[in-house]
Formats: sequence, C-alpha cells, structure tokens
Amino acid sequence: MMDATKYAPGYYPVPAGYDSWVKKDHIEKAPAWCSVDLRDGNQALIVPMSLEEKLEFFQMLVKIGFKEIEVGFPAASDTEYEFLRTLIEKNMIPEDVTVQVLTQCRDHIIRKTFEAVKGAPRAVIHFYNSTSVAQREQVFHKSKEEIKQIATDGAKLVKQLSEEYEGNFLFEYSPESFTGTEVDYAVDVCNAVLDIMQPTPDRPMIINLPVTVEMSMPHVYANQIEYCDKHLKYRDSVIISTHPHNDRGTGVACAELAVLAGAQRVECCLFGNGERTGNVDAVTLAMNMYSHGVDPKLDFSDMPDICATYERVTRMHIYERTPYAGQLVFAAFSGSHQDAIAKGMAFRKEHGEHRWTCPYIPVDPHDIGRTYDADVIRINSQSGKGGIGFVLEQNYGYNLPPKMREALGYKVKSVSDHSHKELSANEVLHIFEDAFLNRCKPLNVLEAHFAQVGGITATVTLELNGQRKVVTSVGNGRLDAVANAIQSATGMEFHLETYSEHSLDEGSTSRAASYVGLVWGDNTVTWGAGTDTDIIVAGIKALVSAINNK
Repeated sequence: MMDATKYAPGYYPVPAGYDSWVKKDHIEKAPAWCSVDLRDGNQALIVPMSLEEKLEFFQMLVKIGFKEIEVGFPAASDTEYEFLRTLIEKNMIPEDVTVQVLTQCRDHIIRKTFEAVKGAPRAVIHFYNSTSVAQREQVFHKSKEEIKQIATDGAKLVKQLSEEYEGNFLFEYSPESFTGTEVDYAVDVCNAVLDIMQPTPDRPMIINLPVTVEMSMPHVYANQIEYCDKHLKYRDSVIISTHPHNDRGTGVACAELAVLAGAQRVECCLFGNGERTGNVDAVTLAMNMYSHGVDPKLDFSDMPDICATYERVTRMHIYERTPYAGQLVFAAFSGSHQDAIAKGMAFRKEHGEHRWTCPYIPVDPHDIGRTYDADVIRINSQSGKGGIGFVLEQNYGYNLPPKMREALGYKVKSVSDHSHKELSANEVLHIFEDAFLNRCKPLNVLEAHFAQVGGITATVTLELNGQRKVVTSVGNGRLDAVANAIQSATGMEFHLETYSEHSLDEGSTSRAASYVGLVWGDNTVTWGAGTDTDIIVAGIKALVSAINNK
C-alpha cells in the first residue's frame, strides 16, 4: 500500500490579500520569452546535441521569434563554451537577439562566464543560488544569512566584472528552489541583490522566480508572484520572470497564472523538454494566447517543420496528443465530432466567417501548417457519415447526399473494423468507387436518344447479362424517361427518390457528378453515383449504378 503520511505540503503560502489576479480572465499581452532549450532542454537529453545540432536549433529559435535565448552554462562545459564562442565569433547572433548565460554564485565560475561571453553584442548574465529550506538544511548546511551572503557576494563580483569587461551586459538573479523557500525570505535575498546591482528603468534587472520543483497548485504560485510584485524594490526597474517546471503536470497553468499575477517574462522550452517532467511548454503557452486572439510574438506557422527539426536534433519524440503540435491533436475519429466539424466548416464557407468558431477545433489547423484532410477528419471504425463525406469532398470534390453518406459510412466502417486500422483518404475513395461509382454490370445503358414528344421520349439501348435490347419510353424528364424504359424492359419496380448533381472540376471540360437514390418495391434503398463530362450521361450512370446495387 502507498503511504501518504510521509508527504505534506512543502511550499510556503503568502498572507491573505495577494490574489487580485483572480479577477482577470485571460492574458492580454504576450510576456517576454526566453528559450532555455539549449541549456535546460539540452541538459535533459539522453544524448545531448552536437555543436552542429545546437547551431541549427539556435537558428530555428531565432526564426520562431525568440529574442532571448539561454545558450548554456559555458563555465561548466567545454561543449557549451565552444558553442557560445562559435555564435560570437561567426557573428551568428542577430542584433535584436540577446543571448543568456548561466552561472552559479561561485567566484571562478562567474569569472569564466565573463571570459566565455566576451564579444557578444548583448548578453544576460544569469546568476543563481539555492534558497529553499531543504537546500539550506540538507545540501549547504547554512543559515539564512549565510545563504543570502552567497547571493550578495555573487552579485558584487558580477557587477565588478561587468565594469572590467567590455560588453553590453544585462543581469538576472534567481533564488533557485523558490517554490520551497519562505516567500518573505526570497524577497529579502532578491532585494539584497538589487541593492548591489542598482537597476534603473533604462537598464532593468531580471528577477527570476523559478518553479524549480513544482510543489503547489498553480494558484498558490500566482499568489507568491503577486506578493513579490508588491514587495520587490526598484519595481519599475525589475522584470519579474518565471521558470516553471512540470512536476505536478501544471507547468502551463503556473506560467499563465503567474503572468496574470505580475510576471513579465517566461523561461520555457519547446514542447516542454527539460529535466524530470520537463520545463514549461513554450508552444502550448504561445498557442493558448493565440487562441484568445493575443499575438504571442512567436511564429509557429510551420509547425510540422519545427516538429521535424526538433525530433531530429534532440532525438526526442513529440507525443501524438501534445497540445497544438502532436500528430493527433486536431484528429476527429468520432462520427458525431466529424459531423459537427464538417458542418462548422460549411458554415464558415457559406457565411464568409473570419473569426474561428469551428466546433471541436480550438484553432484553425491551417494557421500552423496543418491540413484538414490529413490532420482533422481521420477515418476508422468509429467514424461517421459526416466525416467520411467531408474527406471525399475535401480531397476529391464529391458532395454526396446525406443519406448516401450514411450508406457509404457503413461500408467504410466495416472495412476499417475488419482490418483494425485507420483508413487513408485514398482508401475511402476506392471504397466509394468500388461500391457506387459508374457500376455497369449486370445492367448497362449503351445509348440513349431523346425527343420532346408527349413529354420526353427516350430511346434506350440496354445491355443486361450480355443481352441487348432497345426500348422506348416516356417520362417527365430525361432521367425519368430512361428509368421508365429500364423498368419496362426488365420488369424491375423502383422509383427515383433522390437525385442531385454538381460540377466536379473547373473549366470547359469539367466533369459532372450525379447521385441517385432508388426506393424499391420492398422498400429497400439503393444508391449510385456517376461521372461524365455530359451531365445527362452522368445522371444515367448514377441511375444504372443504383440499379446494379440492388
């Protein structure tokens, strides 16, 4: 049995009154984004990226639109040192992009960090030390004052070296393990650092309040952020940053609520890569804002290419249900879902809708480089007539009558059910063609000539089981006359219940598609479809196909 008594909340709630953020219902402006894929993300890979892979990843992050990119811990790794120097020496850092480097509050590491970043057009020196109760007691065996001294000593050295080295430096401090630290103490340490660094509105300092380990429900973290927002010194010169991990599976919620509570910046990784359960997912955060009509200032319009590059250079797999990016996140297999989506898409087209309100699909897949045919309506044994009809119409132009869609649906689901697999659009087309389209055995109409005598008179040449016969009959229209001729020649009893037609292609040589539903004397219904460049011939082929399906 599991023993819950060994656990208890390890976080430190703030006093009441720091929850005004709850009055907000959505994020109105994108925060500043800092990608930490090349540090936290790379650190968490089973096989870390090579220099070439890191360079390619960096260029992808720039293309997406990240203006701040943490490139590593150059003092702790020769590979990361070489990567940073390559970026600088080959002038690969765009003017509007700031690189960020990480260092512990330790003398020799800080000094080597400044050596590594020398020559960068603009760099954030991110220094940190752990402040939590667990770290103070179990790792460092130091008092609160001694831990604060580590932070202030680090700040003094960072400030000193920034004046000795040539460069455009900005600064960031993190009380690591913030979520396991008494919040008033975390603020005290941060304020002590700020007093040394003396930020100004034109040269602000970043105070990063990380969810190093997720320990609470997201609203507790938001309250802590609001408390810090109200108690940090130099507030007009401080950028509050958040760096959520995902240990409780609520990293996205922590980041979103933190922004509501006053955080202005988010450190994140593509697709939530990172140590343990990962860092907060940049794609989900940005696309959540996008779905509310907020420009996230990040460009995921070619999501398939981003996913492919990420999987290739990191050797990680993007789970099929990962929000927005997974292969199946827009997929609808359920018949009722498919029907609603198909009707929603038709509604958009009919009404010229710009605003996206399609049922079941939170954002337009086209916006991120996905397609309706391959990504939205997916066909298996759970699919319904609406989705199956939608696939045929989207891919091949066939717009079947509703009842005919139902008949095709049963055939498609039967094939999928017996084969135990998803069917492609091409496989659905083949089922439709085999079952309904231009079927000419055992009955076929070889010729039909019409005269306008007593209505429409049709002279029809039939072939039934290899035997030819010429029959003349009258009807209300051409198709009715042909139907009457067939019934007269064969003794069949049916009446034309449904007929529809539409153009299948564009241009002067376009084909017409016709659909016919017949009700027989025993009340069974059969369906047929026909295509031809002549609309009359297409209708006759549909009629014959429906007869041959009896």
